[in-house]
Amino acid sequence: MPAGFCLASICSGKAMNHSRRSFLGNKCLIYRNLFPTLGMSVLFLYSPILVADQSKGELPALLSTKTIKQENYLPDFSFAGYGNGLAAIPDASGTVVRVDDFGASSNDEADDTKAVLAAISHAHDVAGPVIVRFSAGRYIVSEVLRIERSDFVLQGAGSGSGGTVLHFPRPLKQVDRSTSLDELRQYLVQLDKREVDPGRNLNDYFSEYSWSGGFIWIQKPGVREAPYLVEYDPKIEKLADIEAGARGSRTIALSSTAGIDEGDIIQLQWINRTGRDAGIIKSLYGAEYESAGSHHWSFPERPLVRQASRVLTVNGRNVQLADPLLHDANDTIPAQVAAWDGLQHVGIEDLRLEFPDSPFFGHHLERGYNGIYFTSSFDSWARNIRITNADSGILSYNSANLTFRDVITDGARRAHYAVHMGNVHNVLAENITIMNPVLHSLSFNTQATKCVFRNAEVFVNPALDQHAGANHQNLFDNVTLHIKAVRSDDGPVVPVFDGGGAGYWQPGHGGFNTTWNLRVLVTGGAFADEIVTVQGLDEGPMARIVGLHGNREFKLDYRPTPYVEMLNEPLESVPSLYDYQRHQRLDHD
Repeated sequence: MPAGFCLASICSGKAMNHSRRSFLGNKCLIYRNLFPTLGMSVLFLYSPILVADQSKGELPALLSTKTIKQENYLPDFSFAGYGNGLAAIPDASGTVVRVDDFGASSNDEADDTKAVLAAISHAHDVAGPVIVRFSAGRYIVSEVLRIERSDFVLQGAGSGSGGTVLHFPRPLKQVDRSTSLDELRQYLVQLDKREVDPGRNLNDYFSEYSWSGGFIWIQKPGVREAPYLVEYDPKIEKLADIEAGARGSRTIALSSTAGIDEGDIIQLQWINRTGRDAGIIKSLYGAEYESAGSHHWSFPERPLVRQASRVLTVNGRNVQLADPLLHDANDTIPAQVAAWDGLQHVGIEDLRLEFPDSPFFGHHLERGYNGIYFTSSFDSWARNIRITNADSGILSYNSANLTFRDVITDGARRAHYAVHMGNVHNVLAENITIMNPVLHSLSFNTQATKCVFRNAEVFVNPALDQHAGANHQNLFDNVTLHIKAVRSDDGPVVPVFDGGGAGYWQPGHGGFNTTWNLRVLVTGGAFADEIVTVQGLDEGPMARIVGLHGNREFKLDYRPTPYVEMLNEPLESVPSLYDYQRHQRLDHD
């Protein structure tokens, strides 16, 4: 919690609402029954002091000047994370299941898999919240650990010295015998997705584990993690049409609220049934809408934009949501509400995940040394995690309101992803340290929305990855990059923004992706008196870049042209946009 805040849980009644009152001389908010399955309310105390410190400089015009604010929309990113950024991640409580009681034994060369799986299986049958606990020491695990229920915490004794190490000696390619990724496997073959490099005599199908799967695998059984083949698209359980709703508002008018109750998690869906000139494409890309790739209109029954949100109140046909709408919803930009199915309150904490220092076979050919795989999860978390020698550290799909906190990735071998957000909404990754070589260091991937990387630092070959796929309204917040400049005909260059993704999902991002207070530390390749170009040559429209600075003077080459303010100035008044907006919300809600 930021300074000036404290948190308490109190019993509550059934109504879901919030009120403002005085508590010990401070302002406070009570959010009653925000988390119905936990049966509690969350009390936030806060001082009236804003997070912005104007003694350290003026506020950026994007926050302070009315005309600039009106002309350059800035999303409120403060709803990202567990409890929409309001609730503290709870301390684990409930029945404790110790893996040692099932025969696991740390710090020996015996494989502990059967004992660990037995403990997890038992925990799935325990009524109420449950903790599967590892003692300190090193355990050997050679199969996937699947979590398929809510109110479940997988917990060790810490991620550092004296903590818990889970050592995974073999990759998913060798041990995963499930059918969970069969659709993806079929998709890769059917669409002939190959990595081809004649110079290395390489021509092979992409690995299904290149961006999916993990040795800690969170997924509700039967719930799809991501759409690939149309023939597997499930019938959408539509609840109502959205008759009216404004971008940034938290209230929508529905055709019917039958079957929608306070506390429900629903999914707002914008589906493009009208083609390449659809209102939702124009909302995503503005004047650049004609640059959108074919996947934006090729699936008329599949949502192009998804937003999972909790219902706060139902009043007639009006519904108040826990977080603001991504887009308008009306006759021009039609949208609907559908049921959402998944797990809640799943936590992974205080663990080090360790893989062998094995060969890296190449981009898209990863064998599957993947750490944590979050799918179909809501209000869940991973915290105090260290991941060594992974192909991908944390991958996330079909989830919302996740927090990844205090995560370190390291190792000598090259990785594909460190922390990845794809097909997710309101995911917060904070206090992230990347110390290994990674192709996509911090990744906003396909259909990621309102996600945040906050207080992250990348030490090796950093890349801010905006990976196309209609990802939009995402935030890089107070990130530090250590990067070597490369020489070009125009002087030294640092390719900071390095979007990927297929052509049918371009541009690199949709509207209002924001980079705030980015600190670029050039480690070599440019003299102190040279101007260094920060490149983002194939990104997306309507980006906001405020407070880009570092140890050199920079110029910015970002395409299409973004809103830029305070270039070469550190944002001392508002170092974190997420913190600023969160405090503003608490002060005015």
